[in-house]
Amino acid sequence: MNNDIPTYQLRNLTNQVGDAGVFLLSQRIDRPGVAINVPYRRNFYAVGICLQGRAELKVNLQAYTITPDCLITKPPHTINQWTYMSDDFATLTIFFTKEFIGTNTITIDRFPFFDSVARHIIPVTARQSGIVTVCLQDIQQKYDSPHPYRNEILKNQISSLLYEIAAIYDQQRVVSPAIQTRSQVLAAAFRKLVTAHGSTRRSVKFYADELAITPKYLTEIVKDVTGKTAGESIEEIVILEAKIMLQNPTLAISQIADRLHFPDPSTFSRFFKKNTGLSPVAYKQAY
Repeated sequence: MNNDIPTYQLRNLTNQVGDAGVFLLSQRIDRPGVAINVPYRRNFYAVGICLQGRAELKVNLQAYTITPDCLITKPPHTINQWTYMSDDFATLTIFFTKEFIGTNTITIDRFPFFDSVARHIIPVTARQSGIVTVCLQDIQQKYDSPHPYRNEILKNQISSLLYEIAAIYDQQRVVSPAIQTRSQVLAAAFRKLVTAHGSTRRSVKFYADELAITPKYLTEIVKDVTGKTAGESIEEIVILEAKIMLQNPTLAISQIADRLHFPDPSTFSRFFKKNTGLSPVAYKQAY
């Protein structure tokens, strides 16, 4: 996606110094000082378990409800948008960067739950939730304890946690593909394509051609599975990208229109106002 889109760094979550800039464990959700319902990105991974309360979250267009015993696995650079969060909402969550983990411990991109279009919120059993919670508590204990090889131990503990989650995720996937219809499989493939190309490709035909089906059939199956047409889904990702870029005070409206492949700023402004009720300038002033 665009390099000019503002991305929250791990240091946004803590006032601590030292290696807290690359690793943090917290019982607060990773919403680094942004208003509710404002989309944003992060440059770090998040893995956690919901302890209490309830929240509604969108990750790359996919809507999730988070309640106790929900597993949370989010890679960097996904678009996150909280649409609801109860006052008592809390998670036990670990945050870390790829640089902290390095390449000697694990190849982090091999884990399917860190794919940008994976299921990022998974309800798990009480036993599975307990396993993840114990792992996180052990990490928290070591994180808070001085030790000459603290970071090395933490890297190994994170590795163990991710393999435990991989086992849980694999169990979930054993069930899901067996009950998915062809329409659901195609809709998921469409969502992956839109996540990758939505900010620059707005033609339904482009995605239909990629999936080797007709635009009409694509629109029908996406509508049947998601309740939205293919065109509406594409527009939604464009609006999310636009909202994030509009939060960047250094980007002019004309630059944003160009990055989103609109022919001119006026066309972009009409598109944005039609979908949000606000002009790009009004949105910039509001946020």
